[in-house]
Amino acid sequence: MSVLASKSFTEPEEVREFPHGHVDLVTVGDTTVGRAEFEPGWRWSRDVGPIAGTESCQAAHTGYILSGRMHVVMDDGAEGEAGPGEAITVEPGHDAWVVGDEPCVMVDFTGLRDYAK
Repeated sequence: MSVLASKSFTEPEEVREFPHGHVDLVTVGDTTVGRAEFEPGWRWSRDVGPIAGTESCQAAHTGYILSGRMHVVMDDGAEGEAGPGEAITVEPGHDAWVVGDEPCVMVDFTGLRDYAK
């Protein structure tokens, strides 16, 4: 029985591209982990929403922001922002966008298995 499984994002198993960004995916055990890079100007409702076919993002995210800033607005109007070094959770039913002119790079442990499909 193996006690350690690892995969590198330098050779992702899948890359999903969308306007203003992309997601690199690896599966370790039963978990799909994504490294997402969102360029300045990226907004979920404009760049991924048409791919998802929903009014707002219906994925739950648990992640860690490596660089840049992300602003999130929930369907009920609640909002928040996170940046480098912060761990985040975001429930389904939200829009999000990059703040400023630096790409937002994050690692997501729960919400990218079916993202941008």
